[in-house]
Formats: sequence, structure tokens, C-alpha cells
Amino acid sequence: MTQNVTQAALGTTGARPLAEASGRLMSLDVFRGMAVLLMLLVNFPGDWHYYYAPISHAGWHGFHLADLVFPAFLYIVGVSLVYALASVRAQPGHHTRALVRVGRRALVMVLLGILIMLLPYFYFTSVRIPGVLQRIGVVFLLGSVLYLKTSWRTQALLLVLLLAGYAALLQLVPVPGIGPANLEPATNLGAWLDRTVLGNGHLHDDQLGWDPESLLGTLPALGTTLLGMLSAQWLRGPRPAACRVRWLLWAGVAALGLGLLWHPWFPINKSLWTSSFVLYSGGWCILLLATLYWVCDVRGRRGAWTTLFLVYGVNAFSVFFLSEAVERVLTRLHRKTPTGEKLYLRDWLYQTHFVPHFVNPYHASLVWDLVYLLFWTLLLYLLYRKRIIIKV
Repeated sequence: MTQNVTQAALGTTGARPLAEASGRLMSLDVFRGMAVLLMLLVNFPGDWHYYYAPISHAGWHGFHLADLVFPAFLYIVGVSLVYALASVRAQPGHHTRALVRVGRRALVMVLLGILIMLLPYFYFTSVRIPGVLQRIGVVFLLGSVLYLKTSWRTQALLLVLLLAGYAALLQLVPVPGIGPANLEPATNLGAWLDRTVLGNGHLHDDQLGWDPESLLGTLPALGTTLLGMLSAQWLRGPRPAACRVRWLLWAGVAALGLGLLWHPWFPINKSLWTSSFVLYSGGWCILLLATLYWVCDVRGRRGAWTTLFLVYGVNAFSVFFLSEAVERVLTRLHRKTPTGEKLYLRDWLYQTHFVPHFVNPYHASLVWDLVYLLFWTLLLYLLYRKRIIIKV
């Protein structure tokens, strides 16, 4: 059970139908690997000023492919924890022990997320407190409690209440000291709450005072995890596989449609994690999981393409943490030039070894990204071949 709980937070799980025989839901590992690979493409361009649109985030309102990465992680957490905790759920006497283990792992994830923000100089007075791993840890804990203690109907009702309530908060509640409710980066209700609780110095943008992983935004982020939990409970149901997949596909289409319908009134926005964003991104996640489940676990269609994503999927947490930590160190270690300016290690590597070889700066930026991706691919492949899985 300890291993299962560890796997639920960006880990691996057991499932059905070919998956029942192997004790592993391959579609989920493949899905996770896709999300991690896309994350590496999105997060590490050579130059943020020269960035191809297909792998860039939407400016504010709107949706690009890159905006699917984080909700995919949270959706996968929801699916994973259902499979990891299914046997415990039927034994109420074991709930407390299971939740203690979940809580410990959630705390480790939060602390590791903050550790990334501290690298390499450990300036505690200005460390960013919110972050991706921090949010994953929190929703992992909350989702686990809800799965063990509530029915799927209660979870579905809570999802509706979270989405409606969050929309009301951001669109109807006046922002103290600012004025009417609004959806601007530094003046929305979530940004005000972050500044009030954490202070500007501990946020992503310490000048304007806002953070894309806001405290208030954790509520709808839990909604994304609830979508994953509901999807997993449906997949674990007694109906034939074709029926389960068909209805899950329809659910994905419905979520996409509802997100688009809501967009004119409450825009799709990743940084605010708006309710329409939960539905729209969740719809894509549902469609992708249903398709992969049918292809990989029901039909058993596997090959080199699944291996590529499995390489990333089985060590998702380790590559996430290490890639972010390495990038953090490279972008902050520096030396002084003769003119007194700071020359950062990453900038020196990029400007010296990549930029001179390309006329188009977009090409140079992309090649840096691909080289970084290749490095992690080779490392993960070695771990995969040796069957080494690093867990929290």
C-alpha cells in the first residue's frame, strides 16, 4: 500500500483489462509521459523572447497546447489516487493510516517544490512559496481524503460547487483596496489574497504582486483532480470496456463544449485557473485518457511509441524535479564581467554555443530546447532499461 500511495502523486498504478493481468495501467503511464515530454518542450526554450507559438502559453485569456501540461498532471493525480487507494477505500479501519502516508508524501512534495525555489542561494526572505509541486501536493492530499470519505456523487456535486463558487468569487466579490471584481493579473481577488497572506516577496511576480499558482486558484485546481477521480471511478466500473470508453469520450466532448460555452462570460485562463479552463482542459484530458485506455489497455496496441512515453511516465516526478532544479541553478549562477555586469551560466552557454550557429533566433532557441530534451531522454532511458524508478 505504501508503494501505491507513493505512485498516486505523479506515480504509477494498477488497473484493467489487459492492465489487470499486468497490474499496471499502461495508458496512464503513457499519458503521464506525454505530459512530461511536453512540459520539457514548453518550459526550457533557449530564449523566452524567441519562442514558437505552438509550444508557448497563451498570453492571458485563451488556450495553447502548452496550457494543457499542468492540468494534465492534476488530472493524472486524480486518476492515479483512485487506483492506488481503491483497496483501502473498502476498509474504513485503514483510512487513517493511509491518509497519514498520503499526508507525508504531500508534505514532501510541497517542501521539494519550495526547495527548487530556494536553489542555488537559499534566500529564504524572498523565496517563492506557491508553485507547481506545491499545488500538486495539496490537491493530492485533498483528493485522497475526498476519495476515501465521500461517494462519487458527492465528488461530482463538489466539482459543480467549486466551479460555480470560484466563478462567483472572482467575478462578483469586490477586491479590498482596489475596487470591483476583475480578472486582471495583479488586481483580481486571488492576487489580493496572495499578497495579504504571503506578501509580494514570496510570489512569482514580486513587483506587481501576483502568482499563477495562487492560493485561491487551488480550489478550481482541485476540480481538475476531481475530474480525474470521477474518470477513474467510471473506468473501474462493471460495464464492458467499449461502453466505458464510449461514455468517457462523450464526457470529454461535453466538458470541452461547456468550457467553450462559458468562455465568453468567464474566460479560459490558465493563470487564474478559471472554471471554464477546468472544463476545457479537463475535456482534452478525458478524451486523451479514454483513447489511450482503449488503444493500450483494451486493444493492447503497444510498441516503440509507447516506450518513448513510458520512459518519461515511470520517472515523471524525478525528471520534473531534476530538470527544474538544473534550470534554476543554470539561470542563477553567475560571474561578474569586466564591466560589472552579471553573466549567468545559462546565458553564456546559450550565447556562446548556440546563437552564433543560427541566423534565425527562433531556431537557436528551439535547438537549445531540443538538446535539453535529448539529455533527459537519454538519462531516463538508461533508468528505464535498468528498471530504476525514483519515487518520493
